Order: sequence, then C-alpha cells, then structure tokens
Amino acid sequence: MKRIAAVVAHVAGSAAALAGGPTVDFQLTILHNNDAESQLISAPGEPDFGGAARFAALVDRLRADADVEPGATVRSALVVTAGDNFLAGPEFNANNSRPAGAPFYDTIAIDLIGYDVLGVGNHEFDFGPDVFEMFLSGFSGASPVAVTANLGFGAEPGLNALVPARLAASVELNIEGKRVGVVGATTPNLPFISSPRDVTVDQAVASAIQAEVDALTASGVNIIIVTSHLQSVDEELMLATMLDDVDAIVAGGGDDIIADAGTALVPGDSIDRVGYPLTATDLDGDTVYVVSTAGDYKYVGRLILDFDFDGNVINVPAESNIVRVADLSVDPLNGVTPRQDVIDQVVTPVMDAIDELAQNVIASSDVPLDGRRNNIRSRETNLGNLIADSFLYVANRKAASFGVDAPQVAFANGGGIRNDSVLPAGDFTELDSFDVLPFTNFVTVVPNVPREQFKEILENCVSRIEAGTGAAVGDGTGRYAQVAGFEMTYDPHRQAIDLDLDGQTIRPGQRVLEVSLDDGTVVVEAGKVIEGEPIDVAIVDFLAQGGDQYPFRGLPFTNIGVTYQQALAQYIAESAGLNGVISEIDYPAGGEGRVRNLDFVPCSPADLGLPNRVHDIADVIMFLQLFGAMDPAADLGAPEGTFDIGDVMAFLDIFGAGCP
Repeated sequence: MKRIAAVVAHVAGSAAALAGGPTVDFQLTILHNNDAESQLISAPGEPDFGGAARFAALVDRLRADADVEPGATVRSALVVTAGDNFLAGPEFNANNSRPAGAPFYDTIAIDLIGYDVLGVGNHEFDFGPDVFEMFLSGFSGASPVAVTANLGFGAEPGLNALVPARLAASVELNIEGKRVGVVGATTPNLPFISSPRDVTVDQAVASAIQAEVDALTASGVNIIIVTSHLQSVDEELMLATMLDDVDAIVAGGGDDIIADAGTALVPGDSIDRVGYPLTATDLDGDTVYVVSTAGDYKYVGRLILDFDFDGNVINVPAESNIVRVADLSVDPLNGVTPRQDVIDQVVTPVMDAIDELAQNVIASSDVPLDGRRNNIRSRETNLGNLIADSFLYVANRKAASFGVDAPQVAFANGGGIRNDSVLPAGDFTELDSFDVLPFTNFVTVVPNVPREQFKEILENCVSRIEAGTGAAVGDGTGRYAQVAGFEMTYDPHRQAIDLDLDGQTIRPGQRVLEVSLDDGTVVVEAGKVIEGEPIDVAIVDFLAQGGDQYPFRGLPFTNIGVTYQQALAQYIAESAGLNGVISEIDYPAGGEGRVRNLDFVPCSPADLGLPNRVHDIADVIMFLQLFGAMDPAADLGAPEGTFDIGDVMAFLDIFGAGCP
C-alpha cells in the first residue's frame, strides 16, 4: 500500500558555485510523501501527528524555507504524489454524505495543499475506474495531472475523456524557464490486487517509463523525476538500474521510512533504511536518487538537488531528509498549527460523519481481536476467523433466494482486512466494521469448484509464506486466506505454486497437505486430492474475479447483494448469528487451529529423528535407542512412566498414520 509528493523548485538569480566544484544553475527541492490513503484527520492512533491540515501547513513552511535557500531569488512550487491518493474506509465513506457530484474530501484536501502532479497507485482502482474518474473530475483548476506511463485507458471512456488534460503518461512543467519532466508508473500487479476493469496494464514498466523519458529528452527536457507506485522501494531501486536520464524516483506503496539516523519520527515508527536519500546507478553509470517514506500524511520528505547548466545533479545538500508532521503542541520547535481552511472544508465534516458510525454499538467483544497486517496476512487470527464465519453465515442465509446451493466453505483474503490493529475487548461499533472491512467488496458464491482447483486456490493462499519464519514475504501477500468451514495443514518448506496473471498454473504447488471440511469430508490427504463432489465457496467478488491471483479462472459466481462489511455487521448483531456477543470461547486469541503451518506444529510424537516432519527409518532407529535407554521421549503409550509394549504399539500407530 502504500502517498503524496510535493516538489518545490527555484532558480538562482545569478550562478552560484560550490566551493571548488561546478556551478549550481538550478536547485530543485522535492517535498514528497506517499500513500496518503484518506488519513485526513490524523495518523492512525496518534491524534497529534499527521492529518491533511497539519500536512498542508508543513508543506507551506518547507516551501517558504526553500525560497530562502542561499542564492535563491524565485520560488516555484510543484507538488507530486506517488499514488494511493485515497483508500476505502470510514474517512472515504464520509463522501456518501456529500451532495451528488460534489468533490471527494480527498480531492478537496489535495486541491488545498496545492498538488500539481499525482502518481497513480493500486488503491485508486479499488472501487473501479468510475470512482477514480470521479476523484479526478472534482479538481477545481487545470492542476493536478495524474501520471502513469504503463496504464492504458482507451477501453474506459470516462477515464479516457480525461486524457491528457487530467490523466497522462508524463507531464512537462516550465519552472521559471527550466523544463522539468515528471513520468509516472503503477505496479504491474494491478490486475490482481485491485479492480481496474478494462484499464490495460503494461507489464514492461521500465520500457514504458523509458519511452516517455526519451520523448522528453528528445524535446529538450533535461531534468526528469519519476513518481512510481511499485509496492516496495526495492522495486524502485531495481527500476533505476534499468533506466537512463532519470534524476530521482519518488517511490510509493511500500511504507518504507528512509531517513538519517536520529530523525524525529511519529511514535511507534522506526527507520527502515538509514541514510537519506538512497541511491542506485542507471544504465549509463549515473546516480539516481530514490526516496520514499511512510504514508498516512505522517511525513514530508525533502530531497534537495542542485543541477548544473546541463541538468546534471552535482550536489545533494545535507538538509535533505524527511520531516515529521507534528502538532505545535507536542513539538514546539518543528511542529505546525493545522491550516484552518483544511480543517473547515475537510477535517471537521469527515470527523462528524465518523462520529455517527462510532456511536452505533453493534456488539460487545469478550476478547481482543487481532487484525494486525503482518498477522492477518500470514497466519490464522481470531478476527480473521470472525470475518470468514460472517461470509459463510450470510451466504448460507441468502443462497437459496439467489438460486445457488449453500456453500460449505468461505475465504477472507488478508489484503481486504485493513484495520492493522488489535481491536480491544469491549464495544464493537459500526465504525469498527468499516475500519476492518472498508472496501465495496460483495460476498458471492462460487458453486461447484472442482477439488483439484480448490487445492490450487489454497496453494495460492499460502504461496507467500516464508519457511522458518512464517512471515508473508514478496509481492501480493494479501492473498493469504482466513477461512471458515474447513481445516488445512501446509508445509512452507515445500514448493510454492507459481501462477500467471490469468491464474493459470506455471508450476504446481506442493505445500497443502491436509484439508478436511467441518463435516469430516476429506478433500486433501498427504498432499493428494481425494476424489469427490465439488465444493461451493463463499468469497468476495474481487477474489472470484481473480484478484490476488486466486485461480478461479472464470468460474461463474453469484453476487448475493451484501457487502463484506455488511456481512460482518449482520453476523455479529443478528440473533441467528452472534446476537451481539463476540465470545472468547468462539474466537480465542490466536485462533482455533483452522490453518496449521507445520513449522509451528509438531509432526507427531513419533517424529523423533531428523529430518523433521518426515516419518522414516531414522525415527525407527531413534525410537529403539530411546526405548532401550528408558528415555521418557519414548514413553508414547499408557501407562505413563513405564516402557512396555504399549509404547511400541503407540509408536507403530502414530508412525503408520504418516507424517507430511
């Protein structure tokens, strides 16, 4: 996921020379952030930090600082985002109370801050292209222009009508006589992590960018910035090595805090990469400066680049670093007073809408509910179980009225669960349900999924889990599933499935070992699919359509007319569901063992010898040695404390049951 970039430029009235070095002709101060994601009020859980009103005030101050840099006589402001300019959730939901056709609150905030160029991320398409079109159409003037070189809009008439005035591959800016180009790019994973419909996605990102760069340089532009949303700054560092004539890249989507040691941070944050900016070497051996930071309007990055007459970067002043967005009350030295116009037009009406949701208590929870991003995308959690159960509950109640069979199982992908926190025990409000499930995903039923294909889907769910650590790694980690209606066991040391963008299997997965439905039906045993009836699945439409690379491959599905947020609220509140009580018995902390990673589950008491999780002759030898030595590790059968035929029989029973 992953924010906004502002660029301030000024030209020296007379050439300034670096001591003993080349002459500085032009200084560009890039004030950047990324993945604002509709956090308009404040940073999550930190009311004195972040927020659009403070962010606007800090950008104003840093613009003024740039104006008085040594040698500067003219200041011109250029504002660029690195994508994910809005995100589904309670803040974005506040737009529902606005008159038809009125600009989104995010649009108003961006207008007031004064952005000129917008990067395009994946979340711009979470509601489909039409909402992105509405977002862009709400701006009041000629700026901003959204840039992305690897997306095509010809098959989306609404967005295509905005090309090139509001939506383009790149934009050229004239800053006090200096020609500056800004080129955009969006993650090539867009089709399976969002809902772009008929927007085309060029997978050759570097080539798409370079084509725009070449066109700009051919026309005489010699200062070029790329704003890209590739989900991790490592992707941008790699991208830089594939390009030529790019001076700097503002990266989005990775929540990467790149800062100098000792930099003041928002409480709870930590530096991911020490040393600002990062650097990479391009195809010609020139340095490319790469910057990014955490989102949610928490930081403004400041990258200052000194250029010579030919547009070459010759110096990066030491003032370059990120700056925390803090209230003056908690940071008297560097904090800011929020801008009142942003408070009046954005913050206050959004807060009013959220307060209404917060006042509607729909349940009481006896147990904290874990929705932390790193957990919800890598292991079973009690909040994940609650959500998957709600899908199954609603789908079973609605299936008959839509002419489909009641599903046996349900999936909830971790990427669709967005609160990134542990909800404390106590009141569970309507606002909580929006925080947890903010998108407009609808619960659907996919009937008659063949068992082989069902196993492929499960293989996809666990394909990003790292052996040994249990962490979700790489791109597309949101595919990990919280499940209902079945239990499964997998081994992350085995081969992960590899799928193409159409959900076709390139390399089969071998991780899923055991799957059994709640009624006892065995679907997978010892890694092999057991022949039997197909399975009916409850799942959100985003996944049924192939999102997160779920390999449904065009299987028909039926939308049952309930959003996933509504499903959760109904299941919790209705008498046929939980009747307003989320109990620790039903949803214990850590889950109840629906999904088992063998790295954290012993194979069996009979797995005594290496290698682990394998029953072989080494276990037999070890058992005989332990038994002969009267070692308690061989005391497998009753009565305890004795070594007799009961232990031998228990060992043979356990051993014969097999081990993955």
